[in-house]
Amino acid sequence: MNMYSGYLDEIEERKKAGLHPKPIDSADLIREIIEQIKDATNPHREDSLKFFIYNTLPGTTSAAGVKAEFLKEIILGQWTVAEISPEFAFEQLSHMKGGPSIKVLLDLALGDDQAIAEEAAKVLKTQVFLYEADTGRLKEAFKQGNPIAREIIESYAKAEFFTDLPDVPETIDVVTYIAGVGDISTDLLSPGSEAHSRSDRELHGKCLIDTKAQEELVALQKEHPDKRVMLIAEKGTMGVGSSRMSGVNNVALWIGKQASPYVPFINIAPVVAGTNGISPIFLTTVGVTGGIGIDLKNWVKKTDADGKVVVDADGEPILEQAYSVDTGTVLTINTKEKKLYKGDQELIDISSALTPQKMEFMKAGGSYAVVFGKKLQTFAAQTLGVDVPPVFAPSKEISHDGQGLTAVEKIFNKNAVGNTPGKVLHAGSDVRVEVNIVGSQDTTGLMTSQELEMMAATVISPTVDGAYQSGCHTASVWDKKAQENIPKLMKFMNDFGLITARDPKGVYHAMTDVIHKVLNDITVDDWSIIIGGDSHTRMSKGVAFGADSGTVALALATGEASMPIPESVKVTFTGEMQEHIDFRDVVHSTQAQMLRKFGGDNVFQGRVIEVHIGTLAADQAFTFTDWTAEMKAKASICISQDDTLIESLEIAKSRIQIMIEKGMDNEIQVLQGLIDRAEQRIAEIKSGEKPALAPDPNAKYFAELEVDLSQIDEPMIADPDVHNEDVSKRYTHDTIRDLTYYGGEKHVDLGFVGSCMVHKGDLKIVAQMLRNLEADRGTVQFKAPLVVAAPTYNIIDELKQEGDWDVLQKYSGFEFNDLLPKQTARTEYENMMYLERPGCNLCMGNQEKAAKGDTVLATSTRLFQGRVVADSERKKGESLLASTPVVVLAAILGRTPTIAEYKAAVTGIQLTKFAPPSDPMNSRGPADLVSF
Repeated sequence: MNMYSGYLDEIEERKKAGLHPKPIDSADLIREIIEQIKDATNPHREDSLKFFIYNTLPGTTSAAGVKAEFLKEIILGQWTVAEISPEFAFEQLSHMKGGPSIKVLLDLALGDDQAIAEEAAKVLKTQVFLYEADTGRLKEAFKQGNPIAREIIESYAKAEFFTDLPDVPETIDVVTYIAGVGDISTDLLSPGSEAHSRSDRELHGKCLIDTKAQEELVALQKEHPDKRVMLIAEKGTMGVGSSRMSGVNNVALWIGKQASPYVPFINIAPVVAGTNGISPIFLTTVGVTGGIGIDLKNWVKKTDADGKVVVDADGEPILEQAYSVDTGTVLTINTKEKKLYKGDQELIDISSALTPQKMEFMKAGGSYAVVFGKKLQTFAAQTLGVDVPPVFAPSKEISHDGQGLTAVEKIFNKNAVGNTPGKVLHAGSDVRVEVNIVGSQDTTGLMTSQELEMMAATVISPTVDGAYQSGCHTASVWDKKAQENIPKLMKFMNDFGLITARDPKGVYHAMTDVIHKVLNDITVDDWSIIIGGDSHTRMSKGVAFGADSGTVALALATGEASMPIPESVKVTFTGEMQEHIDFRDVVHSTQAQMLRKFGGDNVFQGRVIEVHIGTLAADQAFTFTDWTAEMKAKASICISQDDTLIESLEIAKSRIQIMIEKGMDNEIQVLQGLIDRAEQRIAEIKSGEKPALAPDPNAKYFAELEVDLSQIDEPMIADPDVHNEDVSKRYTHDTIRDLTYYGGEKHVDLGFVGSCMVHKGDLKIVAQMLRNLEADRGTVQFKAPLVVAAPTYNIIDELKQEGDWDVLQKYSGFEFNDLLPKQTARTEYENMMYLERPGCNLCMGNQEKAAKGDTVLATSTRLFQGRVVADSERKKGESLLASTPVVVLAAILGRTPTIAEYKAAVTGIQLTKFAPPSDPMNSRGPADLVSF
């Protein structure tokens, strides 16, 4: 009984941290527990029963398989357990979600014992997580005239698994809790520094906000036992930043409802809200759990007697409170009227939070049950040869006669499934779409693997063109947690059918390449839809959506995703760039010019940014699309000229070929298939058969923005503005300042060139600046540390071939060694350059960090509080974001440079080749209106 005694030891260790026993996923441990249950004299029998019934993970875990088989033996009378009757065994099977439990239920339902078969059928009628092997068994039995199979299939056709569920209550009383003022990042709900614990839900739940907030939530629940707690971002947006299922899981753990009495620490249905609503990715994740996300609009712009917006001395709109949601306020959500009330007072219409589809998610306990339920109903109707009964809310189909299509509308129309044949759909339509490329990253990947087990999925959908499991978020430090978690994750995903950064067999060299860069390379069609487990899944080919771990799991298992077609904002460029301006400055200026034009309103939020870059190849264009996550956009699409797209596809082909040569392809040759698709797409473009994706000239946009490049005469810096008197304006990405603002006087403690925001050209800029400064001064000395992390290994290989890596090595005091990776995070930095392993590094915040209270200047994407740098007692930590040349020069000077110093340092360096396309980038003719 070695495993059980080890489990008891682990329980004692967890007790010291105030934790309950860890849920069991091991078949061997459950086997030992079952043997102890069978032995009436065993001293551990009582505890073993509790572990078996209440602490075993469901789905396709190996433990679930053993549990399901033992429950089957009890039902068949092969074993008698006084505490587990056959009826109770059926009840437990009904909570096991799928996989082994469905197999057992089908065995019983299609067996010879009529009474048992009928009981099994009752349970099966409530289940939705069936796959082809399961429905195939039912269909075959139906064909052979089995009456139980017919009965089950008829129930599925009527969707009784859904219609028999209780309706959503007409009123839901909530009590408010202000989680913070301003935007609330998912880092507050699930910090990157605690990424290693995400798969241990109870342990990870300890990192929600802070212990004081946790105590206040518990006290609020005790004071209002008949109400739900609503977590609020006051004067901000809830859930900005990373795409974290773990953030929603933590919120649900504290304020949600237990999904099943037999499955510990999996809670659902949290209620969250924000003055400016919920970020798109976070809102999707809330839907996964059947929760509610409300746009409060409780602060509004003050207007004068003429209806004009009143502004303060800085030209910022003055906000006034429409109604209070201070902590402890009791409100009522009326799901029938779709209104929010305080007592009898109507506060706001919340129809957008309670659409028919979202109400279905709430009723079913989450969106997955609805997705699988619809597929199951369709299977049943087809098997019976009947039309699908209209049970679920019909998908909204919006079509405007004579109106052209934006780029995202074209992609969605091409990839849509299940909609009205031949109908052209516009923004706002609800669509199921096939997914081409899927990415899983390593700190959410463990959760994705759990979700796949919970869905009872065992293999990737054959309709997915390619999928990749990265190792970038744990690249910096190969500590004991990473050594334990990552190889296990890689094996699971490799077995599931993904291309993995690390080879479970140990044949090819482990890659820690940034996931977004790899996905950008393996996306070989500008008409692709990409789903990735990170908010920066923003490709410069196709349209990509950052997603939570569960949505990634759903895309892997089904090859599909469901969402409304988003509205788009068109971004074009005019004017000419000055030689000393970097493309990163264009990105920052886009944000600034947008906010100026629209009076401080972020028109990008929740929409697709259709950026007409045209002449910029995929690597550099990615700098723009990547940043759109910080603009709070739902996604971004690059519109490229034909020759530029061909160049990008050729680069993609060469990099995929490198992956093949490393031995990363699998048995079905996924990577070779992507090269073949790239060649086919290039041929289509060259022949004129199918030019590069472009919108129709009469497409309709939510807004249009023309960025004037001639307005950018200085480097632009995104500043967290940590001392702003208005707390809600700190740590946003909306404060964009020019270099002169700092007067060459702002002290810089650490520089960072790395993460997904840089490409090969950025590393060449670093090398060239060092050459120039060496020629001018004879040597280069750093007055602040400079951390440099290339995003991919292939970039390093190319830099070595071109002679740039030698320069970087010359001035580095540390260079990564894959044979001896760091096992502890660096806590102190010297004034020198560090060449770190490819990966996220400081940007992720879960391994390497700057010293508390530091001022960091970075090419990163993250300026959230505590992400790259935490506060100290002496001062606030701040992470300012700038272009590569600004960061390098600041590290050398130990301060922000003056504009004169900057211009001198970049003289003779070509920072970017970007120039706006000379002609409008629209489709070439009316035929494209219906040509997908």
